[in-house]
Amino acid sequence: MKKIVTFGEIMARLTPHGFLRLRQALPGTLEVTFAGAEANVAASLAMFGAKTSFVSALPDNPIADACIATLKGLGIDTSYIVRSDKGRLGLYFLETGANQRPSLVIYDRDGSTISMTSKDAYNWKEIFKDAGWLHISGITPALSRIAAECVLHSTKLAKAHGLIVSCDLNFRKKLWKWDASLSPNELAQKTMREIIPFIDVMIANEEDCEDVLSIKAGKTSVEDGKLDVERYPEVAQEVVRQFPNIKIVATTLRESISASHNNWGAMLYVAENKKAFFAPTSNNRYTPYEIKNIVDRVGGGDSFSAGLIFGLLEWGFEQPQKALNFAAAASCLAHSIVGDFNYVSRKEVESLMSGKGTGRVVR
Repeated sequence: MKKIVTFGEIMARLTPHGFLRLRQALPGTLEVTFAGAEANVAASLAMFGAKTSFVSALPDNPIADACIATLKGLGIDTSYIVRSDKGRLGLYFLETGANQRPSLVIYDRDGSTISMTSKDAYNWKEIFKDAGWLHISGITPALSRIAAECVLHSTKLAKAHGLIVSCDLNFRKKLWKWDASLSPNELAQKTMREIIPFIDVMIANEEDCEDVLSIKAGKTSVEDGKLDVERYPEVAQEVVRQFPNIKIVATTLRESISASHNNWGAMLYVAENKKAFFAPTSNNRYTPYEIKNIVDRVGGGDSFSAGLIFGLLEWGFEQPQKALNFAAAASCLAHSIVGDFNYVSRKEVESLMSGKGTGRVVR
């Protein structure tokens, strides 16, 4: 398996203990970890045993040193992270929801180093040397015009070097504001439609497809927690119709019964044979995982992306069902882990894939 490169922003995540709200916890102590969509993917891949390189730009200070040390501790190559005296480490604050109270994310990432670092600051030739895959998301281009130019440039170069490129659309309305003449949705659509022609594997949930590409999944209602699952292949077909370069479209299928109870699964559509696959299945029917006591759902989509990338590289594009099974199981387990990083091994994922999901103590 060749090296997998992920490019994007990593931040410090600040969270009150347990299910406390920020007004309860402050003044007081917050738990600090590190997180970011593309870094989350790199962390999961490293846990699975893949050779992974995370590329970003960070300030030259002790907090960023700690961030890099955390990534190195997972076995991630950080040698291509640009250090700068400009900008800062982005932050985000998370209140973990429970039952009918949703989780809340507050961003504090304006002026982050990566949003101010030009494409020429990165050694792309060396970054893509001996690499086989690049993963990006729709979050980093939302940070600034400069960051968007970097993402577009990286995808073009990756394709020129023969890499497979994957993208998780990951629409974040709060971030798309660097062009005041356009609404967040308009800016996201304009920007991502320039990037998507260089993508091979598209990952998106039902909200992303609607918000960024104006493609809706039948009678799906995210707010009501209802998914029109049978219509998702039609969404994928429309994505491929608009962007014939895309070989695979994958989407997570989250039914939100409450903040603590979700049903979870995924669909994968292969453009070449126009065939859709679902996971998990029982008796050849889609039967989602029932996650009734969510520990932390943030980063669940990133763990799916990592699982899918790993599965497609390990078993090939010729075995999409196995790759999807692995991705769905990996992301299911991520809901049991505190923090954005999915600290589960390949063996643990394959155990759940084989039906061992009772949670019995392993002795």
